[in-house]
Amino acid sequence: MSDVTPGTIEAVQARYAAERDKRLRTDGNAQYRELDGLYAAFDRDPYCEPIDRPSRDEEVDVVIVGAGFGGLLTAARLKEQGITNVRLIDKAGDFGGTWYWNRYPGAACDIESYVYMPLLEETGYIPTEKYAKAAEIFEHCQRIARQYDLYDKALFQTEVDDLSWSEDARRWVVATDRGDRIRARFAVVAGGILHKAKLPGIPGIENFKGHSFHTSRWDYAYTGGAPGAHMDKLADKRVALIGTGATSVQILPRLAEDAQHVFVFQRTPSSVGVRGNRPTDTDWASSLKPGWHRERVENFTRMVSGDRPDQDLVQDGWTEIFGRNPDAMALSTPEQQQIDFEDMEAMRRRIEEIVNDPKTAEALKPWYNRMCKRPCFHDEYLQAFNRDNVTLIDTAGQGVERITEKGLVVDGVEYEVDCIVYASGFEVSTSYQRRLGFEIHGRGGRGLADAWQDGAATLHGMHARGYPNLVMYSMTQGGIAINFVHVLDELSQHTAWYFAHCLKAGIEEIEPSEQAQEQWLQTLFANMGAQAMFFAQCTPSYLNAEGSREATPAMLRSIPFFGGTMNYFDILRAWRAKGDLEGLEARSGAEAAAE
Repeated sequence: MSDVTPGTIEAVQARYAAERDKRLRTDGNAQYRELDGLYAAFDRDPYCEPIDRPSRDEEVDVVIVGAGFGGLLTAARLKEQGITNVRLIDKAGDFGGTWYWNRYPGAACDIESYVYMPLLEETGYIPTEKYAKAAEIFEHCQRIARQYDLYDKALFQTEVDDLSWSEDARRWVVATDRGDRIRARFAVVAGGILHKAKLPGIPGIENFKGHSFHTSRWDYAYTGGAPGAHMDKLADKRVALIGTGATSVQILPRLAEDAQHVFVFQRTPSSVGVRGNRPTDTDWASSLKPGWHRERVENFTRMVSGDRPDQDLVQDGWTEIFGRNPDAMALSTPEQQQIDFEDMEAMRRRIEEIVNDPKTAEALKPWYNRMCKRPCFHDEYLQAFNRDNVTLIDTAGQGVERITEKGLVVDGVEYEVDCIVYASGFEVSTSYQRRLGFEIHGRGGRGLADAWQDGAATLHGMHARGYPNLVMYSMTQGGIAINFVHVLDELSQHTAWYFAHCLKAGIEEIEPSEQAQEQWLQTLFANMGAQAMFFAQCTPSYLNAEGSREATPAMLRSIPFFGGTMNYFDILRAWRAKGDLEGLEARSGAEAAAE
């Protein structure tokens, strides 16, 4: 297509709408399956032998559910505040969260590692390359845990069954599948946003007689090899890769190198820009001054939040998008829409230049605004389709029809394979309670799912009335960001300050007032802006609850803070600076005992 003109803009807009509409489904998020019941085998941990330990009955100051970056950062920041009597709980076999589970071939961060990986100055670590591989990120999680003495505070391979507030003891009581009973003055639910894997609801998954697994449970016993090593057992295997999102973009080049044949099943193509990975410049690393890490992290967040800092310190695909179009996540003017069209036209032309087969190239073209799906960056993905042993099966937006004993069916054609790899990702836009996997019972035993049946009610997305001494990390009424680890670090600093303040002041119970929750809701509504409307018209994905058009009051009450990531942080920092716990109702031990 030639340069974009007003006429072609209208034509492309119509194409965007048509491509969106044919992907809309009435079941929305319900199209995916949880890894339990019939599909429980997909949730098996292939990375760690079962841990045998006795159950625990204990009391701590803080219990933290989740040992990924959210839990790690919270425990680290608590220690900096002098709070060390903590207990972390996670179903994985080690620290790391997403980076414990994601060990698939080619796994790496898609945000610059000098920005993405936290506590670099505190640990004295510099990543080895601009986009660190998964193994290096996992090792950094372990490094943080060792430096802050967290290993003896963690209960791994342990799942929380219930988190309940005891009004008599004024403590949170955690019950686990190991028979543990842990009482805590404060509780933090840091389950993360990418921890609950999901399967596509394709009929017949359970009928397949070959081998299959989810990418977050990569089966190297079947494929051979290890992260960074060739998968030597795939030489005679035909492999189906379901999905073309950020995970598949990284996996395909490695699978293509080792498998006899790879069939890539695509519902919606990703936009794939240049990654440009490179080793860390040692001269640059040695020149860094104290405070460099926070400066760089905040510079990136400002760039991709639509601000215009004086200098772009990161200079990658993300900052290029927002450097050209600060309004890329709203497109609230014709001029901004024009820029986005031009960028996507350049993306589509790049595909034509790289992919040799015209039919395959056409099928790989993304027809939506740039930020409707999380942009991908890779230097080998598109090139992999030029290999004789890679075949793209485009499903015209409909997905795989069904799975048989021998393979997968699309448009009535069966593709026989030996192995199916599900690159179907994690739950993001499902309800907060579903992603948790357990219920939170507050005052009077009321479950959070019941309390929030008409929509969430919080202060800052962290505190909920009726659930004293509880902090939750999520995007429900909370902050959002391209680099969510930055959000987790800010939340952990906020939480550590808050708990330390309560302990010093002798506060026994604390929760938000109804007025504070209502004021925060109005703040969320006031900052909705054009972003919410932008995502509503996008092609279905986890960013818009799979294209849901059902703007119910409950959904509206559960929106995140759309007013800018740094503005959200400024709200939290200003709240701490005041120091009076505005919006929270606190009671000392004596006051609580007198009631």
